[in-house]
Amino acid sequence: MSVPFLDLKLQYQQIKDELQPLLQDLYESQQFVLGIPVSEFESTFAQYCGSAEAIGVASGTDALSISLEALDIGAGDEVITSAFTFIASAGAVVSCGAKPVFVDIDPVTFNLDPNQVEDKITKKTKAIIPVHLFGLAADMKSLLEISETSGIPLIEDACQAVGAEYQQQKVGTFGRTGCFSFFPTKNLGGFGDGGMVTTEDEKLAEKIRMIRVHGSKERYKSEVIGRNVRLDALQAIILDVKLKYLDEWNNKRRSIAQFYNEQLKSLPMTLPLESPGYHSVYNQYTVRVENRDQLVDHLVEKEIGYSIYYPIPLHLQPCYDYLGYKKGDFPESEKAADSVLSLPIYPELKTEQLKEVAQTLGAFYVKVG
Repeated sequence: MSVPFLDLKLQYQQIKDELQPLLQDLYESQQFVLGIPVSEFESTFAQYCGSAEAIGVASGTDALSISLEALDIGAGDEVITSAFTFIASAGAVVSCGAKPVFVDIDPVTFNLDPNQVEDKITKKTKAIIPVHLFGLAADMKSLLEISETSGIPLIEDACQAVGAEYQQQKVGTFGRTGCFSFFPTKNLGGFGDGGMVTTEDEKLAEKIRMIRVHGSKERYKSEVIGRNVRLDALQAIILDVKLKYLDEWNNKRRSIAQFYNEQLKSLPMTLPLESPGYHSVYNQYTVRVENRDQLVDHLVEKEIGYSIYYPIPLHLQPCYDYLGYKKGDFPESEKAADSVLSLPIYPELKTEQLKEVAQTLGAFYVKVG
């Protein structure tokens, strides 16, 4: 039985009848930029997260970069972030003229290791970007203590973690800003790119709103240097409908993770760990395996979908050669890059498909002994 890594068409089938009249109204109005759909979605998203403010932007990457810009971070500044994440976490730092400073990960959670953050802080450090990787919150208690002691703000990269919680508080509400992505493959995904910034700071929210529209509050009057990074009304309408189902879909992901945990526990692989106080939304179900190349060949042969997030840690990316990092600088990130494998975990998976994935993995380990 073939099991795709992800099939977005199944989710669309569930909501298309609800979406169609709303989209038709938008087509008739021809009001595609900002407007009521965006402001309504911002309001419902802020309420969902428990945040005072939410500002829709064009992508998760823009959410990160606009947060940095709003905090006046730029040339000559340093921003600490994880060495093991998607490249946008560091790319947003570079885009505003600052320097990314990498820190290794906790080998169990794959998230930024707070114990190594303080050693990286210098007079130039202006922000810390923890990434809630694969849908699991970072250690926010430890990171908040570092932030409060040093006076350095946290910018949460929650692009993979909408709905995730730490100590019963949703991610994106701990730092100066929370940054979300609505890329189609995310737990809450649009029909293209989209993003959101959350914050408790009203003045900061006002500045972010200006930056996203060429630095303007009123037309043709730019009070700050800005860009064009608005959330489209089309995406807002789609996301507002999907948000109503998000907890249900996330709970299905959690059920699938529990199934995998039970079925795979006897195999020689390291499964995701969710410690007390954490509530993961499993944007990915990521395991550590030996013989990954052989296992990948086996999965391909059996038509079982998989993905590898991420095969190259950030400090070894060619574009960051100028930072002077070398192999061995962040051993846990490098070990993760060499051993991680993500399995299918979207909510529409059927029980027989999950059994097929588990049986295929079991058969591989019988074959290799």
